[in-house]
Amino acid sequence: MIKTVKAFKPETVWMGRLEKGADIINSLEAFCAEKGIKAGWVNLLGALDRATISYYDQEKHQYFHRPLHGEYEIVSCGGNISLKDGKPFAHLHIVLSDAEYQAWGGHLWPGTVSVFAAEFSIFELKGETASDELSRCPDAATGLALW
Repeated sequence: MIKTVKAFKPETVWMGRLEKGADIINSLEAFCAEKGIKAGWVNLLGALDRATISYYDQEKHQYFHRPLHGEYEIVSCGGNISLKDGKPFAHLHIVLSDAEYQAWGGHLWPGTVSVFAAEFSIFELKGETASDELSRCPDAATGLALW
């Protein structure tokens, strides 16, 4: 059964790069706040030397974190932008590869990244009416903030 459905249309595609040393989530959320982006889809590629990825234990309703330090390629990083507590919230998952071509993946944790180089695209979405928003609220069944 589908719980939440809202219609959105593509508005603007924003493309750019993050500065060396930047945090991905904090930077994208600040950019979205500056541009008034309330909903969107994010793609990002590049490299970094520090990040924390997380796994959500569905029974314990708890994130478990794995800090990574060293040189990593961002093989894939994607997610979405919506609102949480009235502010842009970036929900991103990332796959990284190390020097041994081993892949690491999970939920990207904010405030933990040091970008070497990163290029992003944000596909801004607009609701059918000006008041349409995609907001996150606590969900008792999962312990997560969901649409």
